[in-house]
Amino acid sequence: MNDIARVASSNSPEPPQFELSVIIPARNEEQSLPACLTSLLSQSEPGFTLGQQWELILVNDASTDQTRNVAAEVAAKHSGVTLLEAPPLDLTPRGGFTGKNNACWTGAQAARGRYLLFTDADTVHNTNDLSRALQEIDRQKAALLSYSPRQIVTGFWQHALMPLVFSELASVYPSKEVNDPVNSLAAANGQFLLIQQEAYFAVGGHRAIGREILEDVALANNVKRSARTIRFRYAPDALSTRMYRTTSAMIEGWTKNLALLFPKPIALALWRILDLALFIGLPILALGIFWLVPWQRWTLLLIWVRTLWRFYARVARSNFPPIDVAISILGVPLFAYLLVRSVIHHRIQKNVAWKGRVYHTL
Repeated sequence: MNDIARVASSNSPEPPQFELSVIIPARNEEQSLPACLTSLLSQSEPGFTLGQQWELILVNDASTDQTRNVAAEVAAKHSGVTLLEAPPLDLTPRGGFTGKNNACWTGAQAARGRYLLFTDADTVHNTNDLSRALQEIDRQKAALLSYSPRQIVTGFWQHALMPLVFSELASVYPSKEVNDPVNSLAAANGQFLLIQQEAYFAVGGHRAIGREILEDVALANNVKRSARTIRFRYAPDALSTRMYRTTSAMIEGWTKNLALLFPKPIALALWRILDLALFIGLPILALGIFWLVPWQRWTLLLIWVRTLWRFYARVARSNFPPIDVAISILGVPLFAYLLVRSVIHHRIQKNVAWKGRVYHTL
């Protein structure tokens, strides 16, 4: 019996009592959690009532701020809301879980829904998001449905950097290939990951990927390898998220993830630096070298225009507003720096930091 089968057989879920269990792992989310909970508590509609057709499970992951108090207040006021505490973590190199995987697994074991929705505390869900997602996963006959939310950004560096990251993600993980059952490529976004309870436990859930930093992609890979269907799409109609509230949090977060998200991060950094060099250098060469004849100047300027077209056509895939796409060229140095920084942490230092914890990388 393989490892995943052993996990599944030793942690068989109870028969479903709800159509859906929404699970929120939360560590130090006192600023984001109230808006998330407000948006979820307003999801009830005729035939889809909290405490009757669906439940909400909050898992406090050893928060050191007011996250637990915020969650406890909501749990005390609303039937169908449960507050759990994640078990203590073993942060040694031999530890079995990251914090998020530990919290998600805790919530999943207590869940009583036919479907499990893992969603982050920094998300805000649009009206009827939950019931429409259930309809979509049934319509698509999928075991896993994941949404990429509309990203809310603040501050210059987020506006300049985030379109670059998400445009590259769109290039590496195109939805058409991810959604193709014949193609082995798999992807998901942990900010909204809806999965059949049966499929989740059959592939071992978050316990089988306990040490994975990029847990959403790892879970999607396990589901797709089990010959089940996954669906992944950009879904501004469903929810939004504010991933990072500060530049330092953004730097820490992408340092944790970039080297895992992209197969050749150093090569990617060099290509984007080349884009920046051509963006700046070609017009300087065309207009600043006095001995060039007119056709040579026009040739350089045409190459410059082609460079701009290629760069911005790529960044436009990010689904960010035009002004963010326009200034994204200024975020290239930071993007390249974070790619290199992520590689150093994962492959040389063998550790990454996130929310006050240091994880040893595989």
